[in-house]
Amino acid sequence: MTATVPSRPTADTAAASAPPPAPPVARGRGRAGRPLHGGPLTYAVLILFTAGSLFPLVWTAVAASRTNTRLAGTPPPFWFGGNLAGNLTIAWRDANMGTALLNTTVVAGTVAAGTVLFSTIAGFAFAKLRFRFKNALLLLTIGTMMVPPQLSVVPLYMTIAELKWTDQLQAVILPTLVSAFGVFFMRQYLLQALPSELVEAARMDGASSLRIIWHVVFPAARPAMAVLGMLTFVQAWNDFFWPVIALTQSGNPTVQVALTGLGRGYIPDQSVIMAGALLGTLPLLIAFVLFGKQIVGGIMQGAVKG
Repeated sequence: MTATVPSRPTADTAAASAPPPAPPVARGRGRAGRPLHGGPLTYAVLILFTAGSLFPLVWTAVAASRTNTRLAGTPPPFWFGGNLAGNLTIAWRDANMGTALLNTTVVAGTVAAGTVLFSTIAGFAFAKLRFRFKNALLLLTIGTMMVPPQLSVVPLYMTIAELKWTDQLQAVILPTLVSAFGVFFMRQYLLQALPSELVEAARMDGASSLRIIWHVVFPAARPAMAVLGMLTFVQAWNDFFWPVIALTQSGNPTVQVALTGLGRGYIPDQSVIMAGALLGTLPLLIAFVLFGKQIVGGIMQGAVKG
């Protein structure tokens, strides 16, 4: 019995069995795994845009800390004065700002939650469900965005007057509880972010429509829901046209309605008006400081594809 001695691999055999060489890694800026760095021009542009964005807020604070006489002088002041606390106190008292801030928080929070909820459900229906006249209903929904809100003021006011909702918060909550933009926004997002196979698999497992919405649609749509909620909350907080018609400054005002009560004298006190505007803006700034990281994280989560 003879033993078989394995043959020594030749150079050609070793070269054929060797794994293919890795592709060369591109040198320079933008290489995989290496962050990009901006140049001096990038930082200059960012600083310019940041300064332009912050200037209105800084000027509001400067004007709120001065007197009306100093604001009317030439040149106008460009630094803070010593009347900020006094002007804020006057604006808080004269504009009923405590009630206005509470009402605006309730209105903006309810409108944002309702818009996110109903728009997500409707967007899921338009994106993934099959039913008759779906495209026609979608076009009709988008078409309502082209109707100026001024056209609906008279019938809407007649409706709330008939329901005895004048000067009540539900008069400004219910008409804006869902938006065509929110429906279209969520529909476009769910078309890409929610696979149809995932919905069909949940149906095959016996899940009801409500269970699918709660356990499948909402988790997939969470980044878009965060963005829509933020945009809707800011829009509802700053809304002026309809609240100033449906509410009164002495009854249940929102922040924008309450600010109309400032500066009604023969010579409007611009410093007090600016102090009231600053009071109405601070809650939004505080909310963004507290939840800005979560909002940006939700946006980035929706931008990254696995």
